[in-house]
Amino acid sequence: MSLTHRHIEVFRAVMTAGSVTGAAQLLFTSQPTVSRELARMESLLGYALFERSAGRLRPTSRALALFDEVQRAYHGLDQVVARAQSLGRAQDERLQVLTLPALAHALLPAASQRWLTRHPEARLSLTPQESPLLEEWMAAQRFDLGLSEVSAAVPGTQSETLVALDEVCVLPAGHRLSAKAVLEPRDFEGERFVSLSAEDPYRRQFDAIFAAAGVQRRLQTETHSAIAVCALVQQGLGVALVNPLTAWACAGPQLQIRPFSVSVPFRIQALRPLHRPRHALVDDFIVAVKQALTAVQA
Repeated sequence: MSLTHRHIEVFRAVMTAGSVTGAAQLLFTSQPTVSRELARMESLLGYALFERSAGRLRPTSRALALFDEVQRAYHGLDQVVARAQSLGRAQDERLQVLTLPALAHALLPAASQRWLTRHPEARLSLTPQESPLLEEWMAAQRFDLGLSEVSAAVPGTQSETLVALDEVCVLPAGHRLSAKAVLEPRDFEGERFVSLSAEDPYRRQFDAIFAAAGVQRRLQTETHSAIAVCALVQQGLGVALVNPLTAWACAGPQLQIRPFSVSVPFRIQALRPLHRPRHALVDDFIVAVKQALTAVQA
């Protein structure tokens, strides 16, 4: 025979109440039952937990050490119970979204505002992450929803295209190319160009387009994010090509946007984990993202 949860329960009651009588009252049982279970526990352990003198119990050092461990275990159980109860309350519904940094800046603030207006008691967690870590984390089923640009299938996820647009040109205020309605590769001849980092897939597409057209740009500055590209363009450090959402979010007196004559597709994919419990609020968040996209395009 080995120790059971009942033995631990009796031991904890005795330690808490300070006597067998008090423990029996806590457990709604009799004193002989408590004494019997306590003696059986000591027999199984092979050592005494209490010193008995004149009908009183004094815990040994071993009992005190064991009680500390028991209390930690019961505290963990209390947390489990609290969590189980909280899951039934609306204010404890939490949606975890993994997104590209560009979308966290340009699109999700508006989408989040729409969604939280409809679910004022829910909680929302937005985690920005670049590819390919974003796709790896979604494949590992770590989030309820992922927003990515990758068109290839991500293992363990279901993909839905939310929008398909084209990359656009961004120019600093007063730039000579702002006079044109649509920019062609040849328009960039000799221009200072703010590039994405060398390993970025869009950077490779842009370089291939200009190489095929025989256009030589002045590649002075590069950075890892479209937001940083737009900030550098606003400072007059060159022209650039970026995704339209970031361009629209940054547009203003210091940043002009023009279409590019060559189509470089920009797609937003919603990734749902296939092996994670389906979150009831994911569908409504995707609706909010689509509505924000419509508003931004308008």
